[in-house]
Amino acid sequence: MDYAIARHNMVEGQIRPNKVTDQLVIQAMESLPREQFLPKHLRGIAYTDEDISLGDGRWLMEPVVLARLLQAADIDSNDIALDVGCGSGYEAAVLAKIASTVVAVETDADFVKSATTVLNDLGIDNVAVMDADLTDGYPAQGPYNVILINGAVEAIPASLLDQLAEGGRLVAVVRSATSPLGTAVLCTRQNGVVGERALFDANVPVLPGFAAPPRFVF
Repeated sequence: MDYAIARHNMVEGQIRPNKVTDQLVIQAMESLPREQFLPKHLRGIAYTDEDISLGDGRWLMEPVVLARLLQAADIDSNDIALDVGCGSGYEAAVLAKIASTVVAVETDADFVKSATTVLNDLGIDNVAVMDADLTDGYPAQGPYNVILINGAVEAIPASLLDQLAEGGRLVAVVRSATSPLGTAVLCTRQNGVVGERALFDANVPVLPGFAAPPRFVF
């Protein structure tokens, strides 16, 4: 299989036609060998327009959803980014092509090891993969200009929103436990206040550990 052609076709057939115009995002996704972030038996479907299961509740996010989230985050070369639930490291690698520094957090030791290995193999040296609870983020290196939550969540925890710098942007897909369809959202911190805006419908798998807090029903 010619992965370079498949990668180009992904950009031209999936990403550009779906309202993605940010050239930094497009260039990052066209330059990265997405197949390297998958086990060998899955590399043939690396460029499909679907989420790809990595196991243990982690997925390689559908390319167009990732591209649109990153475009909404409006990343520049001076930004410090946090990738929550990095899995095999692909999304962190895309961020690293655009931002200055990326901190990627993951609870699965095997993913921490494999993501670190492939990032090193590709010469991507501005990502640090940390073993940490996903809902805690990594405040020691914050605050962050950009935060990406790598999967759908029922609720965005305050612990992550608190790590947004002034002017910072968090992008995620929010989805209730009973709905198959989620909504991509952009959260921004302005003058110390975090606001949220809906962006587009998105059907991505749930990232475990982000259940909405229980509410009283009267």
